[in-house]
Amino acid sequence: MTGSGRRLSNGTMASYGFGAVAYGVKDAGFGTFLLLFYNQVVGLPSATVGLVIMMALLIDAFVDPAVGFFSDRTRTRWGRRHPWMYASALPIMVGWLLLWNPPSVMSEPQTLVWLFAMAVLVRTAVSCYEVPSVALTPELTSGYDERTRIMAYRYLFGWVGGLLMLLSAYKYFLAPTAAFPNGLLNRAGYSGFALAGALLIGVAILVSALGTHHEIKHLPHAPIARQTLRDSFAELRETVKNRAFAILMAAGVCAYTIQGISYAMSNYLYIYVWGFKGPTFVYLTIALFSGVFLAFLAAPRLGKSASKPKAAMTAVLCGAALNTSPYWLRMLGVFPEVGDATLLPMLFGFFILGTASNVTGFILGASMMADVVEDSEAKTGRRSEGVFFAGSFFVQKCTSGIGIFFAGMILAVAGFPAKATPGTVPVGTIDRLTLIYAGLYIALACVSAFFFSRFPFGRVEHEARLARLAGAPSLDAAPREP
Repeated sequence: MTGSGRRLSNGTMASYGFGAVAYGVKDAGFGTFLLLFYNQVVGLPSATVGLVIMMALLIDAFVDPAVGFFSDRTRTRWGRRHPWMYASALPIMVGWLLLWNPPSVMSEPQTLVWLFAMAVLVRTAVSCYEVPSVALTPELTSGYDERTRIMAYRYLFGWVGGLLMLLSAYKYFLAPTAAFPNGLLNRAGYSGFALAGALLIGVAILVSALGTHHEIKHLPHAPIARQTLRDSFAELRETVKNRAFAILMAAGVCAYTIQGISYAMSNYLYIYVWGFKGPTFVYLTIALFSGVFLAFLAAPRLGKSASKPKAAMTAVLCGAALNTSPYWLRMLGVFPEVGDATLLPMLFGFFILGTASNVTGFILGASMMADVVEDSEAKTGRRSEGVFFAGSFFVQKCTSGIGIFFAGMILAVAGFPAKATPGTVPVGTIDRLTLIYAGLYIALACVSAFFFSRFPFGRVEHEARLARLAGAPSLDAAPREP
């Protein structure tokens, strides 16, 4: 058992958190630009692109738990997680470059195969890094509140990585030019975007692995019994039957699918609904980061002062209300029109608070996943951080799988044209697009909030469980409201 609820040093916390930049880069690229690139730039049908990317997600259903399971069972002088982290850097970088540079001589079917193959390569390599990396969280500390603080740092740096890529894309690589007034349609710009992302991914992984290397001697080194492959799968099935884990998976599928749809739809909404141009995207990036920073400050405090499950439920519902309000108000005719001086301040105000709410919910959910480790250990006698966080990570990757699929379907149902020029899309099409998007957002958020509310334990149960695992008597282990 991880016997220490110690507080990590600032250096360790910063280097560990910085590793999430790699996932942030991947998430921003997949979620925000991949559908747009292959649909509006390369010229493939939006629904087909979404389907291909979702099909790649099916591979992850096998890869993620396998990585988690085998990293749990890895035993080297560098511990369980670090060999995977070091080995993943180069494959991710190479796959990332290939994903954004499909050969222009290929036919449409060949390009779809390329997209599928490169998406699988990148996501598999990312799994080999992110699953072992995030599985370090419950190993670094057993502290109930310290885990929330760790996750706050990881989400902060993850968003920093993603927003840096957004800023560099909007400001430099995909900025408007004389040849491309809408810089997002400039195919050549995506090559520079890919190279910058690959370099940032490599640096983030190595900084995180090297910066936490000294912690290896403090991490759990549970013994592994020799067993058959059949026994291994039976052990895996027993582990994932944990009720708290299943509830968080269900809540996460809905919450991260919302994020996936929002990412994939974002540029369509910014450009075609709100009329964003040039510098506006820079202001947008600042607004989004402001929301993330608010969540970084708020989530640990909420985790200390309130129930994590109830706080996560409330955050998800608030995020849905805030992020969809501008679209409902626009359809009611009471939101400022494009070009009105009050549009951007009002819109960014909703985005800042909505982002803060959503990220707070994600941080609290990830912290609860870390707490599930000891719940499982008490029931099975095994620590399975890798398996649990593989499940969590698979859910997160629904962001760029199921989310992009739904976004592609939304565009198809709304009748949104390919290679559309801003300002020329019919108002009826825009209205259908926003109505479907906002309605689906609200529905998924309500389901996610319901599952968060059903999480079965809180601080008292967690601390009593740690005491039992340590062999100490518990003064009050009676079940309480989480």
